[in-house]
Amino acid sequence: MNYTTRFAPSPTGPLHLGHAYSALLSFNRAKKKEGAFLLRIEDIDQSRARAGWEATIYEDLNWLGVSWVNPILRQSNNLKNYTKAISQLWNLGLLYKCDCSRRDITEAVQAPQEGYPLQGPDGVIYPGTCRNKHPRQGSVPPIANLRLDLKKALDWIDDPLYYEETGQAFGTVTIGNTQSINTIGDIVIARRDMGTSYHLSVVVDDAAQNITEVIRGEDLADATRIHVILQALLNLKTPVYHHHHLIRDATGKRLAKRDDARSIATYRVKGATPADIKVLIGL
Repeated sequence: MNYTTRFAPSPTGPLHLGHAYSALLSFNRAKKKEGAFLLRIEDIDQSRARAGWEATIYEDLNWLGVSWVNPILRQSNNLKNYTKAISQLWNLGLLYKCDCSRRDITEAVQAPQEGYPLQGPDGVIYPGTCRNKHPRQGSVPPIANLRLDLKKALDWIDDPLYYEETGQAFGTVTIGNTQSINTIGDIVIARRDMGTSYHLSVVVDDAAQNITEVIRGEDLADATRIHVILQALLNLKTPVYHHHHLIRDATGKRLAKRDDARSIATYRVKGATPADIKVLIGL
């Protein structure tokens, strides 16, 4: 199989040095393996996505010397594929409607009998308030938050789950059922305002684009367990994963899009060269 990787930014703010590291690492790895480097625009959150930020992504990557195989996959144009995957999970009886607001969840996990709220890949682990509240028969509920019944989903999967890691935790990573239930919880598969979720869309897109190695920051390593579970449920192939270290500021804090002072566009305006950026990020 030909090597294929991707860089998948969201057009919700400026690309910073951390994005430059991830994009260049992926691009260089694809070149070394004589494979394909793809660009995906993850714009399912249309309330935050902006055409101007998307244009800046193209400008920054071109300036860095990064090129990609066209066409570019834009998630906002791919909703029908996410809807199909949601229907597949719903028909297996693995999804349920959730009425809880973030405030409801916070109050539930802070109740005295619940103890200290545990954090998972999506923040506070959902306490299961709506798990048995709504029927799971019939058609997929329209315009609703849908969660994955993780315990039932893992019971549905017969084989042990694992993935190959080529980054910091090099080797075979096994996903334990009990550990996953306790540290992930019932994640959101579809949000009422988006029609999908990050976890579902990224799994569907990686399969559609025949991605053989996913290269991304170590902050997403925990989310990989979710993605491998979804791949098994949807009968999709699991790619190899490479989680790299994060680019941090002088205090050790990882960069975010609000760090405009470290945005690639700011460095460009100040007269930096692509070579300067590569030195700054250790490439």
